Amino acid sequence: MASVAQNELMTCIGPGTAAGAILRSYWQPVALSEELDGARPVRPVNILGERLVLFRDPEKGLGLINRTCSHRGADLCYGRLEHGGLRCPFHGWLFDVTGQCIEQPAEPDSSTLYKRVKQVSYPVVEKNGVIFGFMGKGALPKLPNLDCLTAPNSHSFAFKGLVDCNWLQLLEVGIDPAHASFLHRFLEDEDGEEGYGLQFRDNVNDIPMTKLLRNFYRPEIKVEKTDFGHRLIALRNLDNRGMHVRVTNQVFPNAIHIPLSNEMTLTQWHVPISDIKSYWYAMFTSFGEPVDQKRMREQRLELYELPDYVPKKGKHNNYGYNESEQATETYTGMGFDINVHDQWAVESQGAIQDRTREVLASSDVGITEYRKSLIKAIGSHKDRKTRNFSRREHEVPIAIDVIAPIDDWEKSWLAADVDRRENSSWIND
Repeated sequence: MASVAQNELMTCIGPGTAAGAILRSYWQPVALSEELDGARPVRPVNILGERLVLFRDPEKGLGLINRTCSHRGADLCYGRLEHGGLRCPFHGWLFDVTGQCIEQPAEPDSSTLYKRVKQVSYPVVEKNGVIFGFMGKGALPKLPNLDCLTAPNSHSFAFKGLVDCNWLQLLEVGIDPAHASFLHRFLEDEDGEEGYGLQFRDNVNDIPMTKLLRNFYRPEIKVEKTDFGHRLIALRNLDNRGMHVRVTNQVFPNAIHIPLSNEMTLTQWHVPISDIKSYWYAMFTSFGEPVDQKRMREQRLELYELPDYVPKKGKHNNYGYNESEQATETYTGMGFDINVHDQWAVESQGAIQDRTREVLASSDVGITEYRKSLIKAIGSHKDRKTRNFSRREHEVPIAIDVIAPIDDWEKSWLAADVDRRENSSWIND
């Protein structure tokens, strides 16, 4: 349970807020690279309570600047993309990728006013299909040390989805290892090949993950503090025939890193648009064969509407709920896409979850420890003592599933990761 003040402290993210300042201290996904495909690579970006415009200049690269023209407040998302930058159609003021005004064609030739006009702008970098922006102050941090950002583009796939709720409850689903045994329970197991690139549909030691999570629903959860955030280890005793060890990670402040199969991991950021809307950005990484990007994108385009990546199932159609399906096929009755399950879970809590009414249990230890870290980071930031994990070299998070001997599970996941990396098709290139 959190107090009203604590809940507000953790969830409000606009300019000048405490949690917003923490999120701004790290690189955040602002768009998918595919959003700038086409003849006019210009996209609106709403993030952390700010209205921005992202554009790609053929000569100077990417720009992320304030969407409101500093002249008379017109919307630069309708600007003319020209060599050199983005030109406001109202009076022709031209802004480069840094936000600097470089032309004011309606002004006298002798005017130098343009030199003193600059839009708010943020640095951007592009990696493996995702464009990241840094909205904080001071020196730029390094991108986090994650497999999705070090893998070659051929072994990575990125997508995103819109969710109508606050960022924190969206993140907290990912650091709750117990929920997968219920919310994502399939009453019958599917063909693993049909679930390629979809969560929780692979085998672990020839046991379908859906069956394992369904039959062994009472995990022991251990949380370890790390340089990158938190490591969560969920242990499921398989009737004394072995120990299922599932290692997931919370990458501070707003990402998770989880195993999808023995060869594929998922890294997902939970990025606030405002206090009551968010995007999840997912990056899938293969340690084996190159990712079938076309197939994975087609799978998701069946479920989401472009250009804003709005889910086709949602509150407007009861998340596709079917009572017959709930009785015989899935625990939720909402289909086999676990993103829909998560979406229902977090949106049904309300736009901002009222944490003063919740009753946390032992299986919520990951959530409890994360909130402590977030509140501590907020306090340190206010005291100008923030230890910013993203500015440090740190260990690489490991996300893996393995079945180990009951009495020797501690080293098993490390050994499994070493084996996976030694046999990776790209790490050893």
